[in-house]
Amino acid sequence: MVRANGIFKLTVLVIGFLLAVFLAFQLFEINADFKLANMISRSVPENDISTKPVRHKCGLSKACSAGHFAFKMASGAASVVGPRICLEDKVVMSGVKNNVGRGINIALVNGKTGEVVKTEYFDMWAGDVAPLIKFLNEIEDGTVVMMASFDDSATKLNDEARKLIADLGSSAINNLGFRDNWIFVGGKGIKTKSPFEQHIKNSAETNKFEGWPEVLEMEGCIPQRQE
Repeated sequence: MVRANGIFKLTVLVIGFLLAVFLAFQLFEINADFKLANMISRSVPENDISTKPVRHKCGLSKACSAGHFAFKMASGAASVVGPRICLEDKVVMSGVKNNVGRGINIALVNGKTGEVVKTEYFDMWAGDVAPLIKFLNEIEDGTVVMMASFDDSATKLNDEARKLIADLGSSAINNLGFRDNWIFVGGKGIKTKSPFEQHIKNSAETNKFEGWPEVLEMEGCIPQRQE
């Protein structure tokens, strides 16, 4: 009887040992699978597991091809919010940068390198057109010229100033009137009219704001100068 009890206890111990070994292997297998899954998920590129859209320079809807500068710009909003110009993912002019003002806002860009050469604004309501004319005459050939209106950009414009801007590739400058909104990208020495221009008239019938038209926005890819 004692011997039978001993055999029974031994059998129970063996079964318990085998069960413990089996459970240990199961836990090891689960842990190994979990670690392997972790390693795989970490090795997968973020683009493959995320549906977040790709962001392009300046927030453009699509990327520019090689040999082009990405830009996005907006005119001023009434007399409250200044214009904004972004080039190659850098904000060049804006109210936050405190380098915009009433009138015509201008950024000059090196056509070869994309480097911003100068920014300036000229008050065309209470200011004088002479400094604008001097500024335009001093622009060097091959320079990209970006312009955006804020509040009123036309009252003090004269024929000389309008012609100088038209020579930069503008088609709308001769029709620019009191409190019109206007954005434009041209260049010194350009042989054709620029495709980068928008103009909206100040009209009581269509104005989005009281006394001012809606904000204009434009984006695109400026060809890099090769010469």
